[in-house]
Amino acid sequence: MRTMRIAVAGATGNIGALTVTALEKAGHHVVRISRSLGVDLLSGDGLDDALTGVEAVVDTTNCTATDRDEAVAYLGTTTRNLLAAGERAGIRHHVLLSIAGVDRVEGNAHYAGKREQERLVAEGPVPWTIVPATQFHDFAAMVTSWTEQDGTAAIAPLLVQPIAPGDVAGILAEIATGAPQGRYREVAGPEPQDLVDMARRTNDARGHTVTLVPTWASLFGPAMAGEVLLPRADARIAPTTFDEWLAAQR
Repeated sequence: MRTMRIAVAGATGNIGALTVTALEKAGHHVVRISRSLGVDLLSGDGLDDALTGVEAVVDTTNCTATDRDEAVAYLGTTTRNLLAAGERAGIRHHVLLSIAGVDRVEGNAHYAGKREQERLVAEGPVPWTIVPATQFHDFAAMVTSWTEQDGTAAIAPLLVQPIAPGDVAGILAEIATGAPQGRYREVAGPEPQDLVDMARRTNDARGHTVTLVPTWASLFGPAMAGEVLLPRADARIAPTTFDEWLAAQR
């Protein structure tokens, strides 16, 4: 396989950093795109220079906005800037990390932002692949860190089929070095899990004591109940189980 010059947007984030590592391990030259590294997706500052000579872009960026309009505006702006700079640079493949089931859930601000990203990429000027992944193995503990107050954290009783962050990164690296595929099938871990149980076990493994209160909240409402977040039947199943990932957290 020939060496490629590939940019990773959101390179300092969880999945972004792992994707950088996967690509470099495969021998590719990686350009890291992040505001902390001097490239601002929101303003576009530094993007043209960063994408010079780049063949493919992997967008792993995220948004913490809890307001729907704010999430759509933020992810819409950053995606437009990245696509426009990619067109100017002659990028041949734009890979977007999205969320499995993003088309099945209304009322969630982040999902609305991701749908806007998907729309812009699919209608955009650069050949593309959209990779929808289920929630990550560390998602449950992340949710409790958002809601924890005075040793108590609210968490929605979601049924998910989580995937290891490292597996996601490996799939993104694999896809980025190949031809554009349009909408890729959903990628998921090997088994369904209860989010409350995942949070309890992850916090226990990390030695963090927190009382969990299962509840539906504005962030994750009843629209996400049942099997809505589980992958479709044709999903690509990654190998790492939650138990295997959890063992590494101890």
